[in-house]
Amino acid sequence: MEHADLIVIGAGQSGLATAALAPRHGFTRILILEAAEEPGGSWPRYYDSLTLFSPGRYSSLPGMRFPGDPDGYPRRDEVVNYLRAYANRLPADIRTSTSVTSVTHQDGAWSVLASDGRKFTAGAVIAATGDYGTPFTPDLPGRQDFGGQVLHAADYRSPDAFAGQRVVVVGGGNSAIQIAADLGAVADTTLASRRPIGWMPQRPLGRDLHWWLGHTRLDIAPIRRRLAKVPVSVIDDGRYLAALDRHGVERRDMFTRFTNEGVVWADGTKQSVDTVLLATGYRLTFPYLRDSGALGSDGAPLHRGGVATTVPGFGFVGMEFQRSFSSKTLRGVGRDAGDVLSRLRKH
Repeated sequence: MEHADLIVIGAGQSGLATAALAPRHGFTRILILEAAEEPGGSWPRYYDSLTLFSPGRYSSLPGMRFPGDPDGYPRRDEVVNYLRAYANRLPADIRTSTSVTSVTHQDGAWSVLASDGRKFTAGAVIAATGDYGTPFTPDLPGRQDFGGQVLHAADYRSPDAFAGQRVVVVGGGNSAIQIAADLGAVADTTLASRRPIGWMPQRPLGRDLHWWLGHTRLDIAPIRRRLAKVPVSVIDDGRYLAALDRHGVERRDMFTRFTNEGVVWADGTKQSVDTVLLATGYRLTFPYLRDSGALGSDGAPLHRGGVATTVPGFGFVGMEFQRSFSSKTLRGVGRDAGDVLSRLRKH
């Protein structure tokens, strides 16, 4: 059994930022437990062409500037390399290939059990695993009858395997648009969404959107729950809209059901389809916290700004809208981590 001042579960951007800031808040023995074979969270598994919609200057974690052009938009591999370098600089012990199965609190200390039987204890624990490990697949009528393949964006890497196919991409966010633009170059691609795409300019009045968010302080302002339900908008400097037009990618209202050969659109027309790719997001789940006391009966975290309200010494970092619009992003997880660490240390 090993003991630490702080155990961080997850070595993605949220966990790494948390570990970097922990010494400033009095935590000296810091242990990060990561299920994957290397730090970086879900980034190494994202699709090849993924491009951030925040420039490099707004994509840094605490204490280390994002390299390269500060006004450029980093690609997936640039983020992966950055996170690897960031992890190597941390004052923390990172244990990879360590999947956490349970977290319990007893006699004033936390006990963390790994799938291989190893046990760790700590005075405080922060769950930083995020939601990208749990793809959301909606229950669509007739799916069991469909003779083609249904994939989630989590399974998509590049357009090569779809060349010559008829593909429907489901979703209205940045990932759906980027993937549809990708596939449009090699496949007969249609974009299906429940509402028209909400396009947001990347550089209004000549300044990047993130400059405006910072200048107006909207990026860090606490948000009300109802604002978190604002419809998703796609941030674009024009390249993706142009790519969809160039490749003839049509947006249609969401299809009503599958058939054996394809889908039935809202207007009743049928279309033969080879692949339906669901860019339908992810769901936040913490199966390893079922006995922690930090979750409600519905499995949702019981917290205020990331600090558990039902058990002492427990926190969350990396949840969408945890404190602000920038929560769960490279530019925002450091702020959230610092706030959670500060409040945990006071207990």
